[in-house]
Amino acid sequence: MASNLPAWQKTWFDALLDRISWFCKLVAGISLVVLTLIFGWLVYGRYVLNATPTWVEQVSLLLVVLIAFLGASVGVHENTHLGVSYFRELSPGPVRKAFSLISHLMLAIFGFVMMTASWELMVFKWGSDIPLIHVPEGLRAMPATIGGGLIMLFSIGHLSLMARGVEEKSDITE
Repeated sequence: MASNLPAWQKTWFDALLDRISWFCKLVAGISLVVLTLIFGWLVYGRYVLNATPTWVEQVSLLLVVLIAFLGASVGVHENTHLGVSYFRELSPGPVRKAFSLISHLMLAIFGFVMMTASWELMVFKWGSDIPLIHVPEGLRAMPATIGGGLIMLFSIGHLSLMARGVEEKSDITE
């Protein structure tokens, strides 16, 4: 959302969040390309070489989780996350602001809970390995930990904008 602001209205925090969001999109995009390539290798190995690469499933699961959580956090930053905004958008200005405030507060709390619970799971599972690829099982929870932290951080960014009086973009014109 801060990327839509004119440069004179941006703070260093807004610029930092924009860069983090851009980096998340880059990592998710690269992960999607890698996912496509390894599935191509899976098909080639299975049907041409008659030797199915067994590691593809485990790596693809890690990549899908990474893509999903980074994408969700970017959705929070860009205010495109899944949400029911119909009633908020139809509400008068002060009610809309209250709904937005509550929404961002709840997202920040959700992100914090997700981050801390995923951290505990990651630490708990770090001692065992994922079969076939021999990396710590805790890596499965790492994207959720990072995603939760980013959701919390991006929600704080929205709350910061609201505190400065910056209006959120609306899909409905008044």
